[in-house]
Amino acid sequence: MIEITVFIFASVIGSFLNVCIYRLPRGKSIVFPPSHCTNCESKIKPYHNIPIFGYLYLKGKCFNCKEKISLQYPFVEIISGVLAVFLYGKYGLGLEFASYLVLCLSLIVITFIDLEFMIIPNVITFPGILIGFLFAALQTDWNIFFEVIPAIPGNNFGQIISATPILNSLFGIILGGGILFCIAYVYKLIRKIDGMGMGDVKLLAMLGAFLGPGGVVFIIFVSSLIGTVVGVSLMIYYKGTMKYAIPYGPFLSLAAIAFIFTGGLSPILEKIFQV
Repeated sequence: MIEITVFIFASVIGSFLNVCIYRLPRGKSIVFPPSHCTNCESKIKPYHNIPIFGYLYLKGKCFNCKEKISLQYPFVEIISGVLAVFLYGKYGLGLEFASYLVLCLSLIVITFIDLEFMIIPNVITFPGILIGFLFAALQTDWNIFFEVIPAIPGNNFGQIISATPILNSLFGIILGGGILFCIAYVYKLIRKIDGMGMGDVKLLAMLGAFLGPGGVVFIIFVSSLIGTVVGVSLMIYYKGTMKYAIPYGPFLSLAAIAFIFTGGLSPILEKIFQV
């Protein structure tokens, strides 16, 4: 029953995510007007707006003008629910679950917007950095924190950071934003063109706030690997010419979700060598 409740709760949020995906890049309010058909602008009835079932009931068409409704709408609702159920299965209910659910749902919005518009809205990444840092603050044992700070000099700095959520988040933000910013800056110096948008830089800083420096390193490695595979595939498809700009946000998002469910490279390597 808990899994079903979690799925329903997240799929309802997924319905709202669809509103964000459509309206944010177009500069529209996500609150007003109420949900309506993007073709005829007729108001959507409450029972037509039920996640997943509303789409099936309407047979994928607007009740008023019969315009086709994008499959993206039920897909986002389903993937939101599925991710929430898997997060519950791995972390149970608590702050860690809530933190990762907020991050995953944000990444869904970012991915779909970046795929269509090649932008990552600041209205998601800037608050996301703050929210990730606040979740870390809530998970920090402040009595231990004030004991750890004086002990940092001469001790294993990396272990202290990883064991202290607030420090892990802080250094994740610095490392995440700093690495991609340096890469983008050096690329522009060499090629005289922008090879990476600042939206990606802010996104990785947000991921660092939630996942720390270890997550940032994993995400950069895995997203680069995914990006290379996709880039080479597109070059083969376009017969050696590469004129299509590839949004990097979806690769960062996929890598972040992979980190959340695997814990990074070390657990993966341990399982490989145990087999």
